[in-house]
Amino acid sequence: MWRGLWTLPALAARGLLRPCSRQGSGAPAPSSGATIFALSSGQGRCGVAVIRTSGPASGPALRSLTAGRDLPPARSARLRLLSDPRSGEPLDRALVLWFPGPQSFTGEDCAEFHVHGGPAVVSGVLQALSGVPGLRPAEAGEFTRRAFTHGKLSLTEVEGLADLIHAETEAQRRQALRQLDGELGRLCHDWAETLTTALAHVEAYIDFGEDDNLEEDVLERVDSSVRGLQAALGAHLRDARRGQRLRSGAHVVVAGPPNAGKSSLVNLLSRKPVSIVSPEPGTTRDVLETPVDLAGFPALLSDTAGLREGVGPVEQEGVRRARARLEQADLILAVLDACDLASPSSCNFLDTVVAHVGARSPNGSSQRLLLVLNKLDLLPSEGLGPNPDLPPYLLLSCVTGEGLDSLLEALRKELATVCGDPSTGPPLLTRARHQYHLQSCLDALGHYKEARDLVLEAEALRVARGHLARLTGGGGTEEILDVIFRDFCVGK
Repeated sequence: MWRGLWTLPALAARGLLRPCSRQGSGAPAPSSGATIFALSSGQGRCGVAVIRTSGPASGPALRSLTAGRDLPPARSARLRLLSDPRSGEPLDRALVLWFPGPQSFTGEDCAEFHVHGGPAVVSGVLQALSGVPGLRPAEAGEFTRRAFTHGKLSLTEVEGLADLIHAETEAQRRQALRQLDGELGRLCHDWAETLTTALAHVEAYIDFGEDDNLEEDVLERVDSSVRGLQAALGAHLRDARRGQRLRSGAHVVVAGPPNAGKSSLVNLLSRKPVSIVSPEPGTTRDVLETPVDLAGFPALLSDTAGLREGVGPVEQEGVRRARARLEQADLILAVLDACDLASPSSCNFLDTVVAHVGARSPNGSSQRLLLVLNKLDLLPSEGLGPNPDLPPYLLLSCVTGEGLDSLLEALRKELATVCGDPSTGPPLLTRARHQYHLQSCLDALGHYKEARDLVLEAEALRVARGHLARLTGGGGTEEILDVIFRDFCVGK
């Protein structure tokens, strides 16, 4: 086989060594020789506060604050009296842990002090650590950056950790855990391995094409691999907006004619008085927005002006803004008064909004709609009666809450379609950076197919492979890393 012709130096010279392993960016960590310390738990009074250190002076720092006692066994908690190493004054009785590198979060020697969470205790321990030679306060995200630099986390895993810290809903937590677990990184690694093999085959054909050592169908296998990878990248990019919605929130717009109960529904879903509720038509004249957790998914919920014609200029501006916001919605909650379905305003709304969205996205494309018939508590005993012209709907009473569970379940299903279900399927692309590098990789593969020269084909494969490497952290620029780690709090 021709693979035997390749040696490690030759592979290195051609840039064919694996790019997507868990390696750092190549840029040195800021002040990498220093030992850092910070409060890792939240600010304010609490039962237990966690203070951590990372760096070569972690062991001496732990001994200094425990009156020179031996380090505890690795990864085992021990109760120790903490004292100021300069004055000898007792600070607290705390649990201490010792994590010798490289078997630690950062890959360096680390220590943790689990102290009582009063401000005076935390301040005293931090002051004592600042007096230990070789220690300095950590910068925001510096612990995680050191973990990345030492190969403990890939860049996509770092982003997953940041998303997990900031997760506010169940769906965000599930997605962040999957990314922190390395699913996206492993997928990119598999794609990069495919490109590495394809590039090696093309390079081999360039160098040894006239020999008999090469199999006849080498280039056909490369073409087949590239086609398969193009299909996989294309499918992932088609879902890119879903992952970004999951991270930042889907845009849910509540719309309908005046007095249908839109503001009451917004208050009910957000569990707080966001909008003024009044029997007077036209109370809401501007778009009111509030971030909410809807059935475990993040959403930006917008209350809008009632859609009607022939009113004053202020309300007309509100109606114009409402229609503009409808165009931007990922999901429309169309609200009608169940007792007033035959009114001109209800019929007009059904014709211009509900029917229009249903006709535009019959198979669940970008924009979704749920029709909600409010004021169920005011319906007569015989109910709504036959309405052959109505699309599927949900009955709800914003006053009694009847029908809310059914609405939340419908919202969960719709938002799982809009945002993607983080518990199933392939990992989602949650950041614009992911989408950019995958799109650039796909574009490079397009150049490969258009090339009529083997050297140009090899260069296109090399460019595509480079974008996958940068997605997981290989060869990333310092500016991009600064932006990513800036989102972390001090102590993480």
